[in-house]
Amino acid sequence: MLENMTEKEAREEILSMVEQYYKVFHEKKKDYKEGDRIAYASRVYDQEEMRNLVDSALEFWLTSGRYTEQFEKELAEYIGVRFCSVVNSGSSANLLAFMALTSPLLGDRRVERGDEIITVAAGFPTTVTPYLQYGAVPVFLDLTIPQYNIDVSQLEAALSERTKAVMIAHTLGNPFDLKAVREFCDRHRLWLVEDNCDALGSEYCLNGEWKKTGSIGDIGTSSFYPPHHMTMGEGGAVYTDNPLLHKIIRSLRDWGRDCMCPSGQDNLCGHRFDRQYGELPLGYDHKYVYSHFGYNLKATDMQAAIGCAQLKKLPYFVERRRENFARLREKLVDAEEQLILPEACPDSDPSWFGFLITCKEGVNKNDVVQYLEDHGVQTRMLFAGNLLKQPCFDELRQTKSGYRVVGSLERTDRIMERSFWVGVYPGMTDGMIDHMAKMIVEAVRIRSVP
Repeated sequence: MLENMTEKEAREEILSMVEQYYKVFHEKKKDYKEGDRIAYASRVYDQEEMRNLVDSALEFWLTSGRYTEQFEKELAEYIGVRFCSVVNSGSSANLLAFMALTSPLLGDRRVERGDEIITVAAGFPTTVTPYLQYGAVPVFLDLTIPQYNIDVSQLEAALSERTKAVMIAHTLGNPFDLKAVREFCDRHRLWLVEDNCDALGSEYCLNGEWKKTGSIGDIGTSSFYPPHHMTMGEGGAVYTDNPLLHKIIRSLRDWGRDCMCPSGQDNLCGHRFDRQYGELPLGYDHKYVYSHFGYNLKATDMQAAIGCAQLKKLPYFVERRRENFARLREKLVDAEEQLILPEACPDSDPSWFGFLITCKEGVNKNDVVQYLEDHGVQTRMLFAGNLLKQPCFDELRQTKSGYRVVGSLERTDRIMERSFWVGVYPGMTDGMIDHMAKMIVEAVRIRSVP
């Protein structure tokens, strides 16, 4: 049949069948039946993602191409910055964001080994891993409760002559105090990296202007792993408004090369064979000149194709997350004697990734979590809890070297011991939210000590 068609006609026939395939085999009924397991997160997609994926596969370009360019342009516009680079994961995005700050092109603002990066101990390990592996020194600060973000009152105490940057995440979609942190960084000429992996779509009012999180720091990062606000399966992004940082990020992402030509294109600068670089021979091919020790962290065009379809849905995803969070919080008000419920950072409008709960004295968190899991409600901890107590920190902890701590991390330990979270992802129905709230209240009452 296809041999009698043009390529365009054949492609449209295949894509039409993909849409039918989705409707027959993937489209799920939204009815929730009590007793169904409630996951903390799940992919939300339709025929557009599958159509884009197959469309990209039919081209068989495989590496970054037209969908990647489209996604980078549209995500940058959504965030409100000029430059965006798609990568293969959120962890790679954090790696690139930090390593960009080590570039010799930054002069005296370059992060060197032994320099310090202010961060928090509660969160995801790969926010911190890049600077530990490079030889920079993380300086760990405590969090606040119930915002679960960096305690900005400790910033000045954390400062030293070797401080070069602040790199922290917006916890479960709740922005940290960007006004205080940004002013601190500006006052001391520090870089600010926003780990925006759990907060895509969150907004913050800075100096009377609402801005997307990820656009206020010097660099922002995102993850598109399936549980996140949107997905490519795997994938991430690094974005910035700074042309020099963008140049460095692209170089590091693409093997460390000096050439900025997109994949499949040559000699856009017109000087591929007539310049001198380092101690290479005059005229050495610019496509094989390396200005950084880099990586290959690119994503595929098939991932970006999915991302383009997901990005169209992102405003709806954000709206549903906010609605689900508000509904769940309202349903749990009667349990506030036993639970500390989360609160948004002032001057912010979070795109919530999850609903973080802290059990008060007399309520055993482990018992509550086990009850919920036994009754079909999936739970998660705040990632590493206190990263310094994880096995990966054993050697550093024993030698008491390679990091600093400001204060006692008392609230971080409290969160590790007494907090957990449940999901509010956009695929949740009102019935799911209501049942989850019912189970949480039930668990707390049953597991509370009189």
